[in-house]
Amino acid sequence: MEFAPNQATQSGSSTTSEAGRFLWCGTKDGHLFELDTWTGEVSATRNAAHGAAVIHILRYKNAVVTIDEKGKALVFGNPDSPTTAPAVVEGQENADPDGWTDGSGGMNCLLMNTTPRVIRLTEKQSFARILYGKLWTSAGSGIPTGDGNSDTSSSNASLPPPTASSLGKAATLLLTEGGVGAVTSATVLVTKPGLVYVGHEGGYVTVWDVSSFNPTSEIDPNSSTPSLPPKCLQTLKVSTTDIVCLEGVHGKLWAGSRNGFISAYDVEQRPWMVTNVWKHGGYVGSEVEGDRKGLPVLRLLVDYADLEKNERLTVVSVGRDQVIRFWDAFLSSDWIDNALEKREKEFSSFRPMKVLVCTWNIDAAKPETLNSVDNAGGVDNVGFLDNVLSSVERPDILVFGFQEVIDLESKKMTAKTVLFGSDNAHKVSRSYKLWYDRLVYAVRVAMPPDCPYSVIHTENLVGLFTCIFIRSSEKESMSSMAITTVKRGMGGHYGNKGAIVSRFVLDDSSFCFINCHLAAGQSEKAARNSDLAAVLEERSVFPEALNADQAVVFVGGGDGSMILDHEFVFLNGDLNYRIDQRREAVISSIRAGDLQYLLNHDQLLKEMTTNRAFRLRIFHEAPITFLPTYKYDRHSNEYDTSEKRRIPAWCDRILWRCRDASRVETLHYRRYEVNVSDHRPVSAGFVVRLKKVDYAARGLVESDVSRQWLQEERRLVQQNRLFYAELGWI
Repeated sequence: MEFAPNQATQSGSSTTSEAGRFLWCGTKDGHLFELDTWTGEVSATRNAAHGAAVIHILRYKNAVVTIDEKGKALVFGNPDSPTTAPAVVEGQENADPDGWTDGSGGMNCLLMNTTPRVIRLTEKQSFARILYGKLWTSAGSGIPTGDGNSDTSSSNASLPPPTASSLGKAATLLLTEGGVGAVTSATVLVTKPGLVYVGHEGGYVTVWDVSSFNPTSEIDPNSSTPSLPPKCLQTLKVSTTDIVCLEGVHGKLWAGSRNGFISAYDVEQRPWMVTNVWKHGGYVGSEVEGDRKGLPVLRLLVDYADLEKNERLTVVSVGRDQVIRFWDAFLSSDWIDNALEKREKEFSSFRPMKVLVCTWNIDAAKPETLNSVDNAGGVDNVGFLDNVLSSVERPDILVFGFQEVIDLESKKMTAKTVLFGSDNAHKVSRSYKLWYDRLVYAVRVAMPPDCPYSVIHTENLVGLFTCIFIRSSEKESMSSMAITTVKRGMGGHYGNKGAIVSRFVLDDSSFCFINCHLAAGQSEKAARNSDLAAVLEERSVFPEALNADQAVVFVGGGDGSMILDHEFVFLNGDLNYRIDQRREAVISSIRAGDLQYLLNHDQLLKEMTTNRAFRLRIFHEAPITFLPTYKYDRHSNEYDTSEKRRIPAWCDRILWRCRDASRVETLHYRRYEVNVSDHRPVSAGFVVRLKKVDYAARGLVESDVSRQWLQEERRLVQQNRLFYAELGWI
């Protein structure tokens, strides 16, 4: 289905808009009919216009193109004819300029009163759209490789625009330098004229330059300006799942995925930055955690008529859950939120707060092992906790995140305790209790008597254990405390891998702390990326804000229910990212002190700089100046000498995220020489600037920002209206 071009009915000296009145429909039997939505009647029919099922109907300026599955395309009307009724000249009321009227002053019905022109395509075009005057189509397996031997039945073809003089031209076969998935969608951006973005299965986007296409030279062979075919500029891997639909929304590329998410990409960033991620809604599968899969986003559409009727721009998403959702295309809440952030000093006061985070995969070691004396090679087991606690003078928040508190490699423990529960559960609980008691004792002994601390969060998830302290004097300023777990092991059913996520609010700043243990293995980078995405995108992790004032402490328009709604997010754990080099080369670089060579091959750092869909790209990490923390022989300073001879790596990391990076200062990032585990512990100290909001002053600033947004919105509406008019879409 597709609405016919916007037209108007001339009656005397007045013109009545008929935008959105006539709807064209194609059937599987090849029939076309036109529905008058104002009267509810079928206003025109064209039986057997096609000899096969109609699979696409496209509108371009004052023309309509219909395509059937056998590759026959019919072009009704002339895209260069006017889209409004011509002025009526006295004495010539019944004139019929350009075949515009039916001779009686009414509109010419394109379906019945025009003879369509025929163009031939390959069969079963799974995708078709008119962009910059060219009909872009694809029939199956995506843009071909650049060897020139690809079958045209599986190509992405670009045809001349539907004008009378150029319809007979053959399709131009577009070539890329490498094979990509089947074409699913294509779009353009207002801010990037002359470029076409094509979405593919497999998560790829190809970028095409059509700026050298000259419609005049295609019509006039004597034209001084030649017309060159579109050229592929880039092939980008932007998603781990298929891109089902793609739509350019002003300056951002919106992509709907197979797993039910809509992502907005800022293409100005190098590499592209994911600025927004939304769940369209709808799941398939059971309600068991980890067994539900998001239903695909089938279509993304910009409602161009909204520009004309309401002077706003709306994006429509359609999902396989049979739900249609409407989105603010200009993301006004983001614009207002960003403007408020820039003016925070006008309505907020700030004070410093020290945060100390320690992460350690303890490899099932017991607290009493820290009593062992082993001073070889600078090892200090006994003084470890004292060294951590003294690394920041009188910290306000203390966070301990441990992994593998129990032996995850014990099959008996995993089967009986982790999966089904058994008498061993008491032993597991005791392991956490021993470490809890040891941490409470260490904090009480290490800190001055006039600076007591209180435990505000403690939680465990199989091998994970989190314990968070705060200075007792700060407890009165706290609110919205919550802690939960996200399971990622064995398909999301079990907690041998996953995260403990805790949050609280101090003054008017929200904090979130994530203790992770991600998928292990040198080659399991994609699984680690997937684990992180699942944790950070988990919906309703926490209760949402109870009132408007409470929502001010969160960012990005969030209500506090998701992790990235929080102002300060700290992520620590055994992230298990490895170094992509041979073990001999890594060991040699460690002995030579050449850490930069190793950092160049660190999986996490490479993902943060090159993977556009990587969820930690918005996080920061202090420079690493210490040796890899994994994997050691227990009670030794030697990297793994076992049969597996694992490659050393910086598995143990601490990262942070704040929209205003200037509000976080790193005091230190270091490791500790403790040899009772196969990992070395790591700590990081920070000073964050906590805010306190004057809500009356904020209300005045917000009113001013909202007025500025109305002016900006009018400018954007006009810019988009002109662009879409040039494309022939309105």
